[in-house]
Amino acid sequence: MQRTARWAIGLICVAHFFSHFYMLLLPPLLPVIADAMQTSYTQLGFGITMFSLMTGLAQAPMGILVDRLGAGWVLIAGLTLEGLAFSLLGVWPVYGAFVLFMAVAGLGNAVYHPADYAILNEVARPERMGRAFSYHTASGHLGEALAPLTVLLLASVFGWQQALFICGLLGVGVAAALYLRRDWLSSGNAGVATMRESAPAEREVTESATGTPVANPADAVMTRRQLLLSRPILMSVAFFIGLTLIGRGVTGFGVTALHEQQGFSLTLAGTLISAWLFASPLGVLVGGRIADGQGDLQKTIVACLLGIGAGIALLAWTTPGILLSGILFALCGFASGAIAPSRDMLIRSLTPAGQAGTVFGFVSTGFNLGGIIAPLLFGFLLDQGAANGVFWLVALASVLTVFTVIGVSGKPARQTSGAA
Repeated sequence: MQRTARWAIGLICVAHFFSHFYMLLLPPLLPVIADAMQTSYTQLGFGITMFSLMTGLAQAPMGILVDRLGAGWVLIAGLTLEGLAFSLLGVWPVYGAFVLFMAVAGLGNAVYHPADYAILNEVARPERMGRAFSYHTASGHLGEALAPLTVLLLASVFGWQQALFICGLLGVGVAAALYLRRDWLSSGNAGVATMRESAPAEREVTESATGTPVANPADAVMTRRQLLLSRPILMSVAFFIGLTLIGRGVTGFGVTALHEQQGFSLTLAGTLISAWLFASPLGVLVGGRIADGQGDLQKTIVACLLGIGAGIALLAWTTPGILLSGILFALCGFASGAIAPSRDMLIRSLTPAGQAGTVFGFVSTGFNLGGIIAPLLFGFLLDQGAANGVFWLVALASVLTVFTVIGVSGKPARQTSGAA
C-alpha cells in the first residue's frame, strides 16, 4: 500500500473504533440508568432500538450519498453528530431525551459502513483486501472491547453522566482530527470523478463492472434496483441480521444476564464478556489472512457460526464456573471475529464497480434491523426473569444464520446485474 493509502486506512479504522465504542457504551450502565431514570429494561431497549432504527433508515441513503459526493465529509459529519449525542445523554438524564439522543446518535452512526468500505475499496490493493477489511473490523471490535471497561472506570471515578459526556467528546475530538487531515481521505472520492465524467446528457453508454455496455442511465437506475432486490443481496441482509442478534445478545445483554442468572457482580460479568470482546479482534486478524487465501469463504463462516452456537448453548445449558465461562466466551468471540473479513469479501464479490457505498450501505441495514429486534427480544427476556434465555436465543440465532449464508451462494450480482 502507498503511504497515503495507509494513512487513509488508519483514519477510517480510528473512526470505526468509535462507531463500535459507542454501540457498547450503554449496556454496562443499564442497571444504573434504569434506576436513575426509573425505567424498565424494555423501555431502555426501546431507546436503544431507536438508535438502530435511525441508522437503518439512513444507511442506504448515506451509501448513495457517499457514492455521489465522496466519503470523507460524510464520515466526519457522522462522527461529530454521534459524539455530540452521547455527550448530551450525560447532560440530560431524562427518558424522553434518552430516546431522542439515541435516535440522533443512530443517524450519525449510519455513515460508517458505506463511507469506510467505499474508501477501502478505492485505496487497498486487491491481493490485500481481506487484510484491509480485517484491520478495519478489528478496530471496531477493539472499540467494543474497550467501551465497557472505559465507561465503568470513568463512571466509578466521576459518575455515569460525566462518563458519557467525556466519551462523547472523545469522538468529537477524533472528528476534528479527521477534518484536519481530510485530504488523506480524498482517495475515497474517486466515485465523484467517475460520476462527473459520465454526467453529460450526450453520453449514452456506461460500462458495467464486467465491461458490458449499459444502454443509458435510466437502465442503470433500474438495474441498481434489481441488484439490491436480488436474492444474494437480500440474503446478505438476513445474514447481517443474524450476526447482529448474536453479537448484541452476548455483548449488549450478556453482562446483565450473567448478573441475574448466576449472581455475578457487574464487574465480574463485564470481565467475562470482555473475554469475548478482546478475543474477537484477534479472530478478525486471523480471519483476514484466511479471506485473502483461496479458501471457501462460506465454509469458513458456517464453521465459525456452528462453533459459536455450540459454545453459547453449552454456557446456557451447564451454567459453568468462572474459568470455563471465560474460556468459552473467548473461543466464541474469536470465532465471531474470524467471520468478519470473509463476510466483507463475500459482499464485495456481489458488488459492481463504483457501487460499494450503495451495496454495503444497503446490506448493512441488516445490522440495524437486527439492532431493532435484539434489544426488544433480549430486554423482554430479562424483564420476564428468563436471563438464561438470552444465551439460548443467541445459540439459536447462530444456527439459523447458517441458512442465510447458504442463501448468499449463487452467481454474484457483479456478474448478473450489469450495473455501473
